[in-house]
Amino acid sequence: MHNYISLQSVLLYQNSSKNAKKSINAAGLSILQKRRISIMVFHGIYNRIKTELSKLILILIGSLLYSAGIGLFLEPNSLTSGGVMGISIILSHTVGYSTGSWYLVLNIPLIIIGFYKFGAGFISHTFIAILLNSFFTDFFRSFGISGLEMIPTVVVGSLLVGAGLGTVIRAGATTGGMDIVVKLLRNKYPSMKTSTLFILVDLLVVATSGVVFGSYNLAIYSFITILLNGRVMDFILYGTDEARLVYIVSTCPEELLSHILKDVAIGATILSGTGAYSNHHKDIIMCVVRKRKAPKLQALVKTIDSHAFMIITSANEIYGEGYKNIQVDSI
Repeated sequence: MHNYISLQSVLLYQNSSKNAKKSINAAGLSILQKRRISIMVFHGIYNRIKTELSKLILILIGSLLYSAGIGLFLEPNSLTSGGVMGISIILSHTVGYSTGSWYLVLNIPLIIIGFYKFGAGFISHTFIAILLNSFFTDFFRSFGISGLEMIPTVVVGSLLVGAGLGTVIRAGATTGGMDIVVKLLRNKYPSMKTSTLFILVDLLVVATSGVVFGSYNLAIYSFITILLNGRVMDFILYGTDEARLVYIVSTCPEELLSHILKDVAIGATILSGTGAYSNHHKDIIMCVVRKRKAPKLQALVKTIDSHAFMIITSANEIYGEGYKNIQVDSI
């Protein structure tokens, strides 16, 4: 009887030890899981803060460049930049009050529209850009440079304004005003380039400035300014990645493809096609080649198959490996 009790006690002790071990292991796993979750949450918060600070820094830099171009060069020489800023310059010269004040007032209704269309995230950044532009434009205006030759004034002003616009847009915001209208149009017509839309909505402002200032020469210079703004902005937004999209229909696609991969050092895709007239199967080589390599590709195709059918078209927004990451929150 005594032995039976002792054996039962041992078994109970072993069972309780096993349960205790299980509890300890479960508690250990729970602590590790909590730590991992805490680390993931911390990294998530850190990345969000880092991204937000990067955007704010870009908005600040862009606003400084944009306002410097307006206040130092364009407005002192009665040149407009189009959009709400252009209207603000016209009103400042005709009615009074500072350009920055008009710029802030005119943007209020557009900000309200933007809030309902794009949400608080987009508009919060844009509103920050508007406040910065309003302040810095009036600040730089007090140091305005006038009396220079018109061509250097247009060039330097355009470089600053275009670089500022592109930088702010890369941050996922806009400089307000017609930029919000442009974003609405871009959402509806995504195939149109940002700079093209800016030019279209700015034409009316430029024409108005010519009438108000009584000088069509100034209107022409203003229009040139807007065109240059667009080119600089495209450079900031899209870089120098302009390339050529090439389609090649050849009777010897394997040999041609081998040389393209080895000699031109670019990738390619084989598409399947059928001739509409002959009804014969055809392999179509599709590839993207940077602008500087396009002549080499053309010469290669001509050497290997002088009867090849080749289509070359411009491609200036290329996303993926070897090119750019997708800009999800650009205009």
